[in-house]
Amino acid sequence: MRITSALVDPALLDLPWGTPLEDWPADHLVALPQGISRHIVRFVKLNDTVYALKETRERIAEKEYDLLRALERIDFPAVRAVAIVTDRVSDADGEPLESVLITQHLQFSLPYRALFSHVLRPETMNRLLDALAALIVRMHLTGFSWGDCSLSNTLFRRDAGAFAAYLVDAETGNLYPQLSEGQRLEDIEILRLNIFGECLDLQAAELLHEAIDPETVVDDIVARYERLWHEVTYEQRIPRDARHDIEGRIRRLNDLGFDVAEVAMSTVDGGGYAVRPKVVDAGYHTRRLLRLTGLDAEENQARQLLNDLDAYRAESDLTDEHQAAHRWLTEVFEPVVRAVPAKLRRKLEPQEIFSQIIQHKWLLSERAGRDVGMAPAVQSYLTDVLAHKPDEQAVLGVEVGELEML
Repeated sequence: MRITSALVDPALLDLPWGTPLEDWPADHLVALPQGISRHIVRFVKLNDTVYALKETRERIAEKEYDLLRALERIDFPAVRAVAIVTDRVSDADGEPLESVLITQHLQFSLPYRALFSHVLRPETMNRLLDALAALIVRMHLTGFSWGDCSLSNTLFRRDAGAFAAYLVDAETGNLYPQLSEGQRLEDIEILRLNIFGECLDLQAAELLHEAIDPETVVDDIVARYERLWHEVTYEQRIPRDARHDIEGRIRRLNDLGFDVAEVAMSTVDGGGYAVRPKVVDAGYHTRRLLRLTGLDAEENQARQLLNDLDAYRAESDLTDEHQAAHRWLTEVFEPVVRAVPAKLRRKLEPQEIFSQIIQHKWLLSERAGRDVGMAPAVQSYLTDVLAHKPDEQAVLGVEVGELEML
């Protein structure tokens, strides 16, 4: 028996590797919900960590292990590969046994199939489908072709009110520098067939709620995916002076759960620009803002500040992001902060004031149907919004019961 492991856990050596997984004694196993699988899958708990073990051929196990490790390196939402166990031999008759792929179980997660087997409220169903569509879009942007998306191969996890989908089975997948249109559409067709089939299976077993129609579910998932894919990837043509349109594109991507790292712009015949944003995951903004500007902000604040910085950089035709960040800091952020009268500066911290001014400017521009500019937005915010806010220090100093009424 040979173990190739990305995580050193000596307890793995103590498992009964000379026995086929389907015959492992119950005292080694933990019972967890799982989807349907063509392989034998078992869960074990070692040192407070739960692992999923899948018995398969050595070549398939090695491929999936390598793919999951590659996805982990690019921070893709997938289960973590832990080890491969090969060269297994049966203790009973000395016959060769299949290899085992070991992954770390995703805590507090359930297969989509298990969730579809229970009564779901319409709003919960919508959020589940949105999370699945976002996972597939992100996967295709990464250059990963799954080849077997299904309710059983996708995990769902609640996290402080958030909804997220995770890839759990990558044995049929392939990672490319970029997917062709044919590879992407083939992946979506496989998704459609697999999920439709599983919904019919659940329906036949009377596990699917009578209000859920399998054909409607798959059409809905594909429609959500196509809308999101278009919004994330299409190249937008805008006039030279339409900075407001760039901000609108970035804001729509944020509302869809994607964050914009940069905006690529090129000139087009007839004037104007072709704009294509580059999307990234949440959790990135605080570090990037601190690295570029030295400003320490909360994540949502950092997202808004960076979006404004990126729009400023695109409009200014600056190729060096550090130069653009320095100029944005000195020409945009600091003048706005200095414009706040001393008597109003205790209301909120500077980063929060700037974030709220960006939002206020957006609302004013939406009403006017054009970019109103920063200076009028600052004056309007100071007069109509900030002047009427309580001091932040006073709010933080009140009793809990009083705070609930503010």
